Amino acid sequence: MNISLLTNYNNIDKLVWSDFVLNHPNGNIFQTPEMFDLYQITPNSEPFIFVALLNNTEIVGVLLAIVHKEFKGLLGNLTSRSIIIGGPLVADNNPEVALALMKTYNSTIKSKAIYSQIRNVFDVSYLKNVFQKLNYVYEDHLDIHVDLTKSEEELWNSISSKKRNKIRKAERESVQVREVESFEDKQAVYQILKDVYKRAKLPLASKELFDNAFDLFTRKKMIRIYGAYFGDILIGTRIVLLYKDIAYDWYAGSFSTYYHKNPNDILPWKIFLNEKLKGMRLFDFGGAGKPGVPYGVRDYKKQFGGELVCYGRYELIHNRFIYSVVSRLFKLFRKLI
Repeated sequence: MNISLLTNYNNIDKLVWSDFVLNHPNGNIFQTPEMFDLYQITPNSEPFIFVALLNNTEIVGVLLAIVHKEFKGLLGNLTSRSIIIGGPLVADNNPEVALALMKTYNSTIKSKAIYSQIRNVFDVSYLKNVFQKLNYVYEDHLDIHVDLTKSEEELWNSISSKKRNKIRKAERESVQVREVESFEDKQAVYQILKDVYKRAKLPLASKELFDNAFDLFTRKKMIRIYGAYFGDILIGTRIVLLYKDIAYDWYAGSFSTYYHKNPNDILPWKIFLNEKLKGMRLFDFGGAGKPGVPYGVRDYKKQFGGELVCYGRYELIHNRFIYSVVSRLFKLFRKLI
């Protein structure tokens, strides 16, 4: 098999790349040209694309990775990590193509990131030998899927009784869920997320990421921004990415002062109904932590009746010394803030 690799974004036919992802059985938004474009204009992020060609003509594999940094300059280099979500995508699950992609990826990224993490959004068991050959370490990691092909009654009955009561309470309190459209409310969305991540003592992506996503993805009809409103006040939000017939839960949160209005309970339910109405087959609720390890986010999401799936993650540390030092500093940082 004559496989060649393209790594220069400007040399890749974006329409052919887009068609490959669209027609791949596991094609997802995280491997699209639009995702590359988003991170290309976002500070402290750098996208890398690897495209495998058969006989220098036909695309048979795609791998999009994003190198994230928390800071600029030297400190940024010390916090750099490369994240691959939903990739690589390989025609006919060909391990030879996958190996060629991953080898080129490793040689490119090892000097640009402390570690690489592959977050699987579909079953990649056919790639197990490829990853192991390249010294990637597998770790179980859970996700939650909600089947939107079920009837509204089935979806409602699969939600825990406690959660259904909170949804009813939010409705009695006149909390309404609708799409966020005004510029002012889109700015408020980031303030909500900022508040949530500060309380969780976690770093949040830059405001530019969200501004760019709201602009680029809205034009492409690849995003919906939902808000929970109490009167005219935006008290909670959920950002959903859209691709083919799957809605991906991206970022979410609510102002803690309005928790008693249950925005975090009514939002998912109303989103299920709206996305179902718009023809979506699946709501990907996102990460649910490691099996057997207590995780409040998983407990919360499970109450909405989805199915736990375990596609896992693969990780490769490129610089073990810096990785160890930065990991310790991050734990100290969380204790201090």
